[in-house]
Amino acid sequence: QGYDAVSYFTNNKAIKGKPEFQFNYKGIIYYFSSEKNKTLFLKSPMTYEPQYGGWCAYAIGKTGEKVKINPTTFKIINNKLYLFYNANFTNTLKLWNKNELALHKKADIYWNNLIKE
Repeated sequence: QGYDAVSYFTNNKAIKGKPEFQFNYKGIIYYFSSEKNKTLFLKSPMTYEPQYGGWCAYAIGKTGEKVKINPTTFKIINNKLYLFYNANFTNTLKLWNKNELALHKKADIYWNNLIKE
């Protein structure tokens, strides 16, 4: 959605990227807020790319469903970026936090099955 994937790690917040600092990685266009962040991403894309293809981690863990996210609702777990749905009075990050271990295990299983399809 145009947010700088590196800023989640370096600034601990979602920052909109700029078109002049874009890069196409695996068919996905990433936008960065600075040349420095783009360079960091280019050195190690797997460090910064969101888990579960950028879909809501809670929804993947709960049902295996791909649900759009709110880019400002995120959590970094073991140096990996997880994004969450947050709209219509539902913040799935809060739901994730209540049962993170089980949801995380299920999300990994569901995601591995989804990417094999």
